[in-house]
Amino acid sequence: MDNLNALLEGFASILTPGNLLIALIGVTVGTAVGVLPGLGPAMTIALLLPITYGMEPTQAFIMFAGIFYGGMYGGSTTSILLNTPGQASSAVTVLEGFKMAKNGRAGQALATAAIGSFVAGTIATLALVFVTPATVAFAISLGAPDYLAIMLLAFVATASVLGSSRIRGFTSLLVGLVIGVVGIDAVTGQQRLTYGVPQLADGLDIVVVTVGLFAVCEALWLAGRARGGRDELFPVGRVWMGRKDWKRSLGPWMRGTAIGFPFGAIPAGGADFTTFLSYITERRVSKHKDEFGKGAIEGVAGPEAANNASAAGALVPMLALGLPVNATAAIMLAAFQSYGIQPGPLLFERESALVWTLIASLFIGNLLLLVLNLPLIPIWVKLLRIPKPYLFAGILFFASMGAYAVNAQPFDLFVLLVFGLVGLAMRRFGIPVLPLIVGVILGPIAERQARMSLQLSGGDLSGLVGGPVSWAIYGILAVILAWPLVMLARRRLSRHRETVDA
Repeated sequence: MDNLNALLEGFASILTPGNLLIALIGVTVGTAVGVLPGLGPAMTIALLLPITYGMEPTQAFIMFAGIFYGGMYGGSTTSILLNTPGQASSAVTVLEGFKMAKNGRAGQALATAAIGSFVAGTIATLALVFVTPATVAFAISLGAPDYLAIMLLAFVATASVLGSSRIRGFTSLLVGLVIGVVGIDAVTGQQRLTYGVPQLADGLDIVVVTVGLFAVCEALWLAGRARGGRDELFPVGRVWMGRKDWKRSLGPWMRGTAIGFPFGAIPAGGADFTTFLSYITERRVSKHKDEFGKGAIEGVAGPEAANNASAAGALVPMLALGLPVNATAAIMLAAFQSYGIQPGPLLFERESALVWTLIASLFIGNLLLLVLNLPLIPIWVKLLRIPKPYLFAGILFFASMGAYAVNAQPFDLFVLLVFGLVGLAMRRFGIPVLPLIVGVILGPIAERQARMSLQLSGGDLSGLVGGPVSWAIYGILAVILAWPLVMLARRRLSRHRETVDA
């Protein structure tokens, strides 16, 4: 009952003209960037971080939550109409959604994506209301060694799963950890990796780093890959669903929600994995297996539901433990820190009004998105006609303006350009960006937890291992790290047996 009362207070806070306007702006911007291929909520929130400094934290996070959910909605539009995912999490929707558009059923595909996203988002946000406080209650019982183990798990899981190889993932993580230690050591007072540059004494601002890695890098990357001419768009038609479409979509919506929420909360799980898992599930359980690959509506309904449910799932570890599991959650965590707020077990106690207003805004934003998406899809499609040079120039302008506004120092513009080029090089060589962001944000926190654990044990290394939680996590870490070696040994043994048999 306490959670429900707090949620009702959050609704009372969000249902004011000013906050409703902020929520509407957030979901509108989020849908727009979701529709535009290559752009996404992570880049948009990074771009808006400096601009929202003058806002109240509650209003800023209402806008960020709207952008987060809106980006998940908008990504399906280009997947269905252009055969081009608006973002990576909508890539699976291409498989059946574009075929439906070619068959003259674009309206049905867009409708099941929008309604499924609303259903999944509402159910997953309800789950967020009840799961997050329980996670907080568990987290309060943890000590410094346990938190250190959890962060190490986040490091290893993020670096191991993302990217085309583990070497690339751990390379990105290592770069992030190095960036995180730049500045003055809080314990010894000595400068680390500043090379005598006074502007680096306070460390590299996470806002400038993220804007460079996402906004500047994305603009340069897209500009380098931009094609001339215009893409062919299939006609949208009337956005509606018949009785048969509703019957075939209801089950995938529920299964997609059940898959998306828990897997969305797992480090390095994310929407990309959940949408693929949902699609595979629907192919196996569907009564219309022969339609898959030709435009099965289940192949759109399930992945789009999983996509939005995973967004709510990603907020559970971010709010309760201070652990980001995807790029957007990492940027939101940086936004919390820029306001002097540290997500984690004490967040619900110290910033209760902010948290519950944020959660209430997810319900309101979800409803606003349904109202915006169904009737206004033809308008969103017109965004695809924006000349790309104007779009890229606008991104670079606002990125530079926002980075300069952080500290009003020209040096930050140099840092912005450097990290934009670093991000571009990482994209070119297939090195994932998320492990770097996780290393920058969580590296200093993990260092603080490690030092605290060693101080409590008088410098004994056994102090890094606490109770059963840390033991269990280190066991999981051992499995994650050893699994590739086990699989390699099995493959070699299998080849040896085949050679002997031959």
